[in-house]
Amino acid sequence: MISLIATAVCAGVILFLFVLQREPEIRTSKALWIPTVWMLISASRPLSAWLQSEPLIPTASQYVEGSPLERLVLSVLMAAALIVLLSRLQRVIRILVANWPIILYFSYCAVSILWSDFPGVALKRWVRASGDLMMILIVLTDRETLMALKRLFARVGFLLIPLSILLIEFYPGIGRMYSIEDMSTAITGVTTNKNTLGALCLMIGLASVWRVVGLLRERSHVGRHFIAHGSIVVMAIWLLFMSDSSTSKACFLLGLAVIVVLNFGGRQQATKAHFVVGVIACMALFIFVLPDAFASVVHALGRSTTLTGRTRLWGIVLNMNTDPWIGTGFKSFWLGSRLEQVWSQVYFFPQQAHNGYLETYINLGWIGVAFLGLLLATGYRNVISAFRRDPAVGAFQLTFFVVVLAYNITEAAFTMSDPLWLFLLLMIAFPPSICARDSQKEIEVVDPEELQEHQRSGRVYGYEEIA
Repeated sequence: MISLIATAVCAGVILFLFVLQREPEIRTSKALWIPTVWMLISASRPLSAWLQSEPLIPTASQYVEGSPLERLVLSVLMAAALIVLLSRLQRVIRILVANWPIILYFSYCAVSILWSDFPGVALKRWVRASGDLMMILIVLTDRETLMALKRLFARVGFLLIPLSILLIEFYPGIGRMYSIEDMSTAITGVTTNKNTLGALCLMIGLASVWRVVGLLRERSHVGRHFIAHGSIVVMAIWLLFMSDSSTSKACFLLGLAVIVVLNFGGRQQATKAHFVVGVIACMALFIFVLPDAFASVVHALGRSTTLTGRTRLWGIVLNMNTDPWIGTGFKSFWLGSRLEQVWSQVYFFPQQAHNGYLETYINLGWIGVAFLGLLLATGYRNVISAFRRDPAVGAFQLTFFVVVLAYNITEAAFTMSDPLWLFLLLMIAFPPSICARDSQKEIEVVDPEELQEHQRSGRVYGYEEIA
């Protein structure tokens, strides 16, 4: 009975959050629900996992076969996305041309299927990964680009964060699971393990902090939006510390510091953004070069210097027989005999290297690492360009960029279909100049009343005019 009451209260809270967020005067496309559903699936747990009465220890064959139900649902979403993108073809082409390093990276991933030991599995995974790109393009080609991005974060957060609390507190058979890492009960919420729950809270928490900071700086619309996003910040922080994901907690604190410095630390100039990134890079180098500094930081996070078995896993993975230049093929390392060999030596059944850079290397080799480096370098240039044009939006893009790079030191979030990877691509493929040009072309063909509305609101494709 208590669980049913809690479920009703949770549904009421979610509905209340959506009501607080309503902005009927700003119209985003209904197609935005396609990437929203995609993200809800990617950021929680596989659809087949919701149908299991209790978590099962995975087997190598299950990992290879995947879920037919999830393939069906995601295929329907991709088909719907394709129809939408074909109707926006001109804008899609402009976005793709402007972000050619992303296309180059995806293309190399496709080519690497040729030398995979499991080409059929690799091809299916690449097709799934291409869905990420399609979802990004739906957001970027929306007539209200910035608002589409905000609503995507809000919809995912308003649904998954309260639901996680509900499952943890009132449905422990679903929201908690036994952890074989430390022989205790782990908090999972709507996800499959504590690290993915931490990543969800990191992503949504920082997005809501950005919205709250923006409202405080504007000092004019602090009402219902502040309540909605402030509530999500509180819930995300509570879940973040309940999940005990050290990587996510550290990255959240890092992101919070970057947001505060970029928004409240004097004039907002590109040199300031470069300085912040430089300081973070120097601190990271200092920590990893000096063993005592590394040990102090790790112990402060409540972990051992083995990083909960990660250092041993890295050694095992690097000693595997893989081609250093081209790797094993797209998402093909954790398949077959290699997967069984690693699982026979590591107790927590890893399905990733717990390091995004190493994960890229073992799957795509040094060539893949170079393409990833090119993608990140041009992405950083786009982020700085966005910061110059609109510091409020650019600060969040830079924060997310820095946080994801740091997160990949102990987790593999550069893998396609990971929600952090999807939002990273959104941040680096979001140049305001593209949106401004597209908006001008859209305004030229609308009726005079709509043109006057755009001029009065000061909105250009989702970007508010900077005073």
